[in-house]
Amino acid sequence: MKYNDLIQLYFERTTALQNYWTLYVVIVGGLLAFSSLRRQPAALTTLIVSILFGLFAYENLDAIKATATQRLATLAAVKQSDAASTAADIKPVRDLVEPTLNPASVGSTQTTHLISDLLTIAGLWVMELRRRKNVAVDAMTAQPFP
Repeated sequence: MKYNDLIQLYFERTTALQNYWTLYVVIVGGLLAFSSLRRQPAALTTLIVSILFGLFAYENLDAIKATATQRLATLAAVKQSDAASTAADIKPVRDLVEPTLNPASVGSTQTTHLISDLLTIAGLWVMELRRRKNVAVDAMTAQPFP
């Protein structure tokens, strides 16, 4: 595979990885918005949403890890490609671009995802508990009609 093909593959994997993260952020934002708009407590709904989010997060993390691994493998191939066979006009570009290719490790990516997953589920349940508290306070402060 030629050097420029490897660079193109690296950035394709980077774009795919970014797409998985974008999908994740949209889903998390949607869930938290959905949960914040609900007024009445519904523990069963919160439980179902938490389980469904957990399943989505598991699959999304698996896709992110696979894509990150592919990107790291491509980067290794880029760096191992024969510099002597690189055309003279590509060498200056190579010398500028390669030092900037510093992707996050799969471990740090996984840690970030798992912490975000836990915080999202905690946020769903904190909002559920706050709704329960608000309903109880409203019931205690309600004035009976004469």
